[in-house]
Amino acid sequence: MLKKLNDAMDYIEAHLEDEFLLEKISEHINVSDYHFRKIFFALTNMTLNEYVKNRRLSEANKELLQGAQVTDVAYQYGYQSVDGFTRAFKKWSGILPSQVEKLKQCKSCQKLQFVVTMKGGTLMEYKIIEKPAFTFAGVSKRVPLQYEGVNNAILVLAESITQEQKEEMHRLQNIEPYETVNVSYESDTNFLEEAGELTHLIGVLTTKNDISSNLDTFPVKAHTWAVFPNEGIFPFTLQDTMARIYSEWFVTADYELAEPFSFSFTKMDDKKPNYAYSEIWIPVIKKNKQLHSNGTSNAHSIPFARLSFITQP
Repeated sequence: MLKKLNDAMDYIEAHLEDEFLLEKISEHINVSDYHFRKIFFALTNMTLNEYVKNRRLSEANKELLQGAQVTDVAYQYGYQSVDGFTRAFKKWSGILPSQVEKLKQCKSCQKLQFVVTMKGGTLMEYKIIEKPAFTFAGVSKRVPLQYEGVNNAILVLAESITQEQKEEMHRLQNIEPYETVNVSYESDTNFLEEAGELTHLIGVLTTKNDISSNLDTFPVKAHTWAVFPNEGIFPFTLQDTMARIYSEWFVTADYELAEPFSFSFTKMDDKKPNYAYSEIWIPVIKKNKQLHSNGTSNAHSIPFARLSFITQP
């Protein structure tokens, strides 16, 4: 994946002055578009669109410093109008493009290069499980997308569940994990940035069809699932594990994301305050291979190097 990420950066550099769809980048490196964008965001904390836009504006800034005409630079870097370029450039740099040469002001976004850095000997446990199609049944609500800390909107959702709904969920629950789970889906940003809202459901997994209108549902196709157990301070350990899955595990694993959602469950420890055992379940697909499985799971515990990036002058 390291080589593919750097190949993608080279592809972007070679096409900064061309009109191209961002999907062409993932096609070039033979990785699914969503998987590439998700890994890129996890590593850089910026969307792919932001990076391409910033690189184009950075190169445009250099041209303007050398006395190039605003109109020429605007069309050179893919803008359909001078007004559109002017608005984007001012928002990015704080000044008008026509002021760059006079003020000798330069803002830069350098090309990224991804590198492997060794950091400790941390192990990440996971297992691969095959599951048939099933349905999430529970109570759902649109909530703000939040990657860190306690999401108060989810707490309010949990408190709203009635005894009748709890009893029906208990009746429906018939497939592992036999726990009350949290599943997030239908993100406004497709989980590619921390913004907007998503649908969050608290419920159970079921293959039964007799679900009443008291519960919301989210059907899921048969999938291969990567399962990541974690234990520690809640919610930090759960959220840190989720971040490491995308910044470490997916970078080296033989799997890609199959769908833009995941689910988890948490069991709080009665004897230790703010301490919990959790599992994160993510639908995955084997890279470039037809997956054959009899539904059994294999547990793994392997060390990971951390992938990071540097900027090139």
